[in-house]
Amino acid sequence: MPKIYTEQNVLEAALERLRFIFSQFDSVYFSVSGGKDSSVMVQLAERIAAEMHRTYDVLYIDFEAQYARTIAHVEELKTLAHIGTFYHVALPMALRNAVSMLQPKWICWEEASKPLWVRPLPENAITMANCPWDWFQPGEEFEEFIVQFAQWYHQTHPGKTACGVGIRADESLNRFQTIAFYNRKQEYAEKHWTTRIASDVYNFYPLYDWRVEDIWGAVSQLNLMSNEIYELMYKNGLSIHQQRLCQPYGDDQRNGLDQFRALEPETWEKVLNRVQGVNFGCIYCRTTALGNIKSSKPDSMTWEQYAVFLLESIGLYNRELMLHYYGKIRKFLQWYEKQEGISVAEVPQEADKKLEQQKKAVSWRRVARAIEKNDFYMKRLSFSQTKTDQRKLENFVHSWSNFLSKDTETDDRDLRRFLERCEFDAENTSESEKSKLL
Repeated sequence: MPKIYTEQNVLEAALERLRFIFSQFDSVYFSVSGGKDSSVMVQLAERIAAEMHRTYDVLYIDFEAQYARTIAHVEELKTLAHIGTFYHVALPMALRNAVSMLQPKWICWEEASKPLWVRPLPENAITMANCPWDWFQPGEEFEEFIVQFAQWYHQTHPGKTACGVGIRADESLNRFQTIAFYNRKQEYAEKHWTTRIASDVYNFYPLYDWRVEDIWGAVSQLNLMSNEIYELMYKNGLSIHQQRLCQPYGDDQRNGLDQFRALEPETWEKVLNRVQGVNFGCIYCRTTALGNIKSSKPDSMTWEQYAVFLLESIGLYNRELMLHYYGKIRKFLQWYEKQEGISVAEVPQEADKKLEQQKKAVSWRRVARAIEKNDFYMKRLSFSQTKTDQRKLENFVHSWSNFLSKDTETDDRDLRRFLERCEFDAENTSESEKSKLL
């Protein structure tokens, strides 16, 4: 149901919340992403700050592999007159990579990856060269950083601290829980749209009850600045409810990854080489290959052609992994030819689904599904873990940073055991040892 107020609409309610915050807190900053929600939030804050003769600060964390139009919009926001300090942070942080099971995280602005950076370090940003925070550790999680920043900001600014966050409760269950379960959190002055995160430090969510229609209504009616990338997303077929920004490889954002190539091809070319699995994610972001919607092969392809296509896609970013899967598939087909007399040319495109699931029938669909699932040991093709597989996996870990980590989520028992006992220390493996593992 839409939100109903006795005497005010959601815009008036948000402005009232901002007035309350500026009147109650000595130091106020807003966390922005360049997206539509935080953009509207900070522009409404600008109006109230002007009205109340206040200033505020802004925190923007630059994830490097961003739309160029997002960066352009952030530069627009920097021109707001009542901003005191704009913290443009371009530090090496670990970010979720949901488009690759084998590189679950990547590190933006990592010095070792400088030749592959999507763009140069922005001017006047906080980087490793001028970082003022001794508590920052390269490679730390984004979630860790924002808590540490809030604590540092409070310690270096007078009185009570408030941080504005542009989330809306109707975007996800997690965001809804942040607001709705007020009995599980500490609030400021019993305002359900606030959350205490440290002593005298509170997050507040002035737009928590807005819908996406309200966001674009405010942009239109109040003539607010907006990120041009949303207009391009809309023209390219994404509804206003499907549009996602932030860093594009997260669990939700990856669903729109195929838009990146169409909207900013010049940026896409650089992103393709920057983050492992991006091309795979572009192709399969709406399929079971990445755990989303039920997939179906293209109608123009047979299951055999689809399996080859999947192998080629993997090979674009990891040839060794492609060859590993190819070797398993070849042995699988050879076994059926020797034991059952079914040659490769006679392998059916599909078999009885129940028999496929029970691993009692050969089919190209069974092969394709195994590739889709990134089944490293190929257990779906009746293989078990072997010492050769383990050595090969160890070689992958030592050869590519972030190929796997102890934080990798998997329901494969053997892979989980490997993760638990692997030291993930490339320096302990000599070049000669690596060559033996190939």
